[in-house]
Amino acid sequence: MATSRSGSSSSSTALRSSSSDEEFQHILNERKRKRMVSNREAARRSRMRKQKQLDDLMGQVSRLTDESHRILTSINITGQLYLNIEAENSVLRAQITELSTRLQSLNEIVGFINSSNGVFGYDHHDDCEAAHHHLQVDDDSLMNINQWSCFSVNHHPILAPADTIMY
Repeated sequence: MATSRSGSSSSSTALRSSSSDEEFQHILNERKRKRMVSNREAARRSRMRKQKQLDDLMGQVSRLTDESHRILTSINITGQLYLNIEAENSVLRAQITELSTRLQSLNEIVGFINSSNGVFGYDHHDDCEAAHHHLQVDDDSLMNINQWSCFSVNHHPILAPADTIMY
């Protein structure tokens, strides 16, 4: 009887062993399935993060492109304004040169008039009083240069402020 017991005992152990192997396999399969599901979910989250990052970067590219266009437009407008101002400055410099030349000529005329007082035989004092009383100018009075000499600047040249003469 002892043999039958040991025989039935070994078959019961084998049954238990095969049953626990199946349970162990079932547990391993379940863990493997859960791991696969978890990995799929992690991969899906990773793809979503990458897609969000890509969308954010594309939005940033769009904003930076727009800003770049605005800056280029601003630079072009500023450049055009600069060219306009440079042209205006060039015209003003030419006008300064012309006005300086005119001023120099006028100073030479005033100097000539002041140095020639009495040369033409006129009484300078009488002419000045007449000019102050009659401030009307006609063609005949323009012919008499000595009449205008009373308006001289007391032998001082006409000066332009230094800050207006820029070459």
